Amino acid sequence: MKKLSYLLLGLTLMAALFLTACSSSSTSKSENETHSKHDETATDYPKRQIELVVPFAAGGGVDLAARAVAEYLSKEWGQPIVVNNKPGGGGMIGAQYALKEAKADGYTVLVNNNSSTTMFEAGNSQTTLTIKDNVFASRVAEATTAFAVKADAEWDNLKELSDWAKENPDKLTWASVGPAGFSSFAVAEWLDTIGVDFQDTKMVSSEGASDSTAKVAGGHVILAVHNAGEVAPLAQGGKIKVLAVSSKERHPLFPDVPTAKEQGFEDLTVKWWTGLSFAKDTPPEIVQKWDEAVAKMEKDPEFIKQLEKIKLEPSYLNSADFTKNVQEEKDRYLKLAEETGIRK
Repeated sequence: MKKLSYLLLGLTLMAALFLTACSSSSTSKSENETHSKHDETATDYPKRQIELVVPFAAGGGVDLAARAVAEYLSKEWGQPIVVNNKPGGGGMIGAQYALKEAKADGYTVLVNNNSSTTMFEAGNSQTTLTIKDNVFASRVAEATTAFAVKADAEWDNLKELSDWAKENPDKLTWASVGPAGFSSFAVAEWLDTIGVDFQDTKMVSSEGASDSTAKVAGGHVILAVHNAGEVAPLAQGGKIKVLAVSSKERHPLFPDVPTAKEQGFEDLTVKWWTGLSFAKDTPPEIVQKWDEAVAKMEKDPEFIKQLEKIKLEPSYLNSADFTKNVQEEKDRYLKLAEETGIRK
């Protein structure tokens, strides 16, 4: 009986050792396959068409920047890169698609800006997406904020509009992609400096800068606040007029327009930017490949010319710096959102 017990114990130990060895071998094989897969992905990427998702309407700064990036990198990598506009929800429809619905394999890239990241999170207490859902690859460009009204409006500068707004806050209408969009924060910051309650004014929804400026030109909205390049087409066409820019010096597009600081507004800091991000589970090697490609792209004279054509300023930040910058901006905008009542 004892011999039988020892025999069974021995067989049990042998089986356990065998299973442990198989498990170890399987784990090692699995890890090797994973590393091999990632190495192959980084080396061979891209093998097919890439989709750049723009969560705003065509014709705005994010869209134009995306098309410039697509043109450069499609030539660089020898693969087609297409721009897919998915506007709506303050940028959240396109962001949700790129970060949550599409496969996290590097073939769907979100081209976002403040409205779809820092501002959306700062302005909403309950969000389906946060900046933590993004893996930020690179910042591509920045642009100066501009305040514009209809060409025949009664105000010729931001100070005159401010004086009117103080007396008529309930009559002030302004366009934005959403309650927590770029324009909302720029307007809220301006109103805060002149002592007007943001909640006493009225937002009119738009799909992006081209829609906003068209609404102003048509007399449907009093104010549009977007980047300088986005308001330039209708301003140069005589349909709207720019009252101020928030840059430190006068903008080359509007040399006759005084800066906000020249008009006594010292604390207008909201600045537009656009950059690239990926879903959280995207292989880090692919994110790094994009970051390196963008760094190279932003030193290319032809790409810089393309940015100049669409009135944007090259403003590259690598992945780590971009991520840090976004977090700091979110914290700053959260404070503004709570003080002015943007945050819901």
